[in-house]
Amino acid sequence: MKRLVREKETIEKMIKIYCDDHHAKKKKNYLCDDCYELYQYARRKIDRCHYGSHKPACRHCPVHCYQSMFRDDIRKVMKHSGRKMLFRYPFLTIMHLIDSMRYRQKP
Repeated sequence: MKRLVREKETIEKMIKIYCDDHHAKKKKNYLCDDCYELYQYARRKIDRCHYGSHKPACRHCPVHCYQSMFRDDIRKVMKHSGRKMLFRYPFLTIMHLIDSMRYRQKP
């Protein structure tokens, strides 16, 4: 699986976990409107990243491309879902950790 496709799938799963745990109203039993908007925003940012397939994990990236409103939301999602990802999606979690080490930006 290509790295950026996998990264989009990872963020989708993280947002889904967060939405399932925090929001009752779903859009077609998938994501609420706010979480769907956040997911679409995150996909656009991954697609437009100037690092391309060598994109570092967001935590290690020197360029913070998310607008502050979305940045706070995505932090909440990652903090909540991060611990649950290993049990629900072990392959994606392990690959994300490997990618995070592989493409870490040096200060």
